[in-house]
Amino acid sequence: MLRPETKIRARALQLLYAWELRGWASVDLVVQRLVRLGRGRVGDPEKVEMLARGVLQQLDRLDGEIEFVAQGWPLPRIGTVERNILRLGLHELLETDVPPKVVIDESVQLAHWFAGEKAPGFVNGVLDALARRHGRL
Repeated sequence: MLRPETKIRARALQLLYAWELRGWASVDLVVQRLVRLGRGRVGDPEKVEMLARGVLQQLDRLDGEIEFVAQGWPLPRIGTVERNILRLGLHELLETDVPPKVVIDESVQLAHWFAGEKAPGFVNGVLDALARRHGRL
């Protein structure tokens, strides 16, 4: 059984992914469709939306930090799922009181579920470097 926080992160990732694939559509529209498609399985839609909006409000900052640490991997070269996992993880590292190791572990788990074979190691390495850069580890 998944913890509620894990479900919220997974849904926020899905929202960010859908938002990006729809050409940066209205977040409200993406949230409505996600809730409708989830048919009540979204968990806590308010928390999902709040987490995703937190990422989107800092998008330029998060992307800049990720590109700085992931040298040789410009953002467009990073897969859409991995890019949004990193954004979500970095947002939580910088803006929440969730312990850094939990943020990194949960992000790696999302990469296992939703991304390619090499993604978990990549996500782990980038978020570890970002956490150290910001004095969180």
